[in-house]
Amino acid sequence: MIHPHLSNRRSILAFSDQAVDDQTFLKLFEAARWAASAFNEQPWRFIAGRRGEATFEKLLECLAEGNRLWAANAGLLFLSIAKKTSSHNQLFNRHAQHDLGLAVGNITFEAKEAGIDLHQMGGFDSAKAITLFHIPDDFEPVAIVAGGYPGDTSLLNENLKARAAKPRTRKPLNELVFTGTFGQSHPLCIHPITTS
Repeated sequence: MIHPHLSNRRSILAFSDQAVDDQTFLKLFEAARWAASAFNEQPWRFIAGRRGEATFEKLLECLAEGNRLWAANAGLLFLSIAKKTSSHNQLFNRHAQHDLGLAVGNITFEAKEAGIDLHQMGGFDSAKAITLFHIPDDFEPVAIVAGGYPGDTSLLNENLKARAAKPRTRKPLNELVFTGTFGQSHPLCIHPITTS
């Protein structure tokens, strides 16, 4: 069995009006701080705002219209940013986005521990974010993440309601885990023991 925080994670569309308190906010980003990274570079940065704060509104402005519609109700929005070069040699850090993903994975787990769900979005205007937040050239905006406590899906419009009701699906392990050569399923993954 895998941890229920992993198997029960959802990218929700309906948020309650419960605020993300100071302590919980800090715990999320403290979890990110302890993620692994190549050469301990820690190439992740975050610009975060809670609902009602000016930063939240600026992040909302950067979202694609379809995302803005529901993300406006989140308790928290944050922009994940990767540092493009390594501090130890000033060369391109090809692991930066991987490491940022690990940090956001830590945030996701810590959020579930607090009863918060996250929804990560690539649908945002990166150039606008760079301008609004004065992001230096060596840093690349990667995603905007909405987070908050689950709300009532019946209050969503019909399209969003249908999206929220869709079951979570995942590719089977034999399509993801190989051995010997790319595409050759690992024998343990052909008929895996159930993990959920």
